[in-house]
Amino acid sequence: MDDGVWNHAVFSKNRDRLLTSEVAQRFFAEVNRQAKKFMSDEHFTVDGTLIQAWASQKSFRPKDGDGPGDGGNFHGQKRSNKIHESTTDPDARLYKKSYGKESKLSYLGHALVENRNGLIAAAMVTHADGYAERDAALLMLEKKQQGRTRRSTVGADKAYDTEDFVRTVRELQVTPHVTKNDSNRASNLDRRTTRQPGYAVSLSRRWLIEKSFAWLKQTGPLRQVKLRGLEKVDWPFVFSCAAHNLLRLPKLMAQPPGKLREQCA
Repeated sequence: MDDGVWNHAVFSKNRDRLLTSEVAQRFFAEVNRQAKKFMSDEHFTVDGTLIQAWASQKSFRPKDGDGPGDGGNFHGQKRSNKIHESTTDPDARLYKKSYGKESKLSYLGHALVENRNGLIAAAMVTHADGYAERDAALLMLEKKQQGRTRRSTVGADKAYDTEDFVRTVRELQVTPHVTKNDSNRASNLDRRTTRQPGYAVSLSRRWLIEKSFAWLKQTGPLRQVKLRGLEKVDWPFVFSCAAHNLLRLPKLMAQPPGKLREQCA
């Protein structure tokens, strides 16, 4: 109580060091090491979620600076990430995940959730574009498969039902349990995969990742981040995923061993 208050400049320097290091991923890895016995190492679900950037629509201006006015009245204008960028947060992208929704300056947060207890096994943030979800999923799965010889499974929604994603996942020794997208097109999955009982079980566990995203946005700080730049947005996302797992651990540890049954494909 009698110690002097530490200098605010020290806090600022340490904060900058934290934001530009891999402390978040190291902390996340340590949390998952403690949770290892509660996590499946074979069956996963992957998905992405929009993280609204700390930038307004008015800041989304032409890159060449020729836009009219102050950017406040953009109705009737064609705006594209190729020729526009936010003057507040250049890493943010104008994006929407589903039809009928308005586009917002956003990032994409990605999570790989194991199917036993819904703990987050891997997490990362990328720019928001139409390929980011599949690319991030492949990166996380590749890291998970390093040093493994046994096959894994990954569940996902129909946005992942593309030829390149399904082919590459199989090359990583992972079986894609992806929701079939056969609306006005042929799905990239056939009966060799969909007839297996594990396929239906994997799809039935997809709610686990939606539950995690709901917690990250409603309880956590990720509905709209208050940091700017891809690297700085990544660390609160990863820290929040670690916090999600930490909050789940006491309840899992308190359960009798007989109740910790594996409920995966």
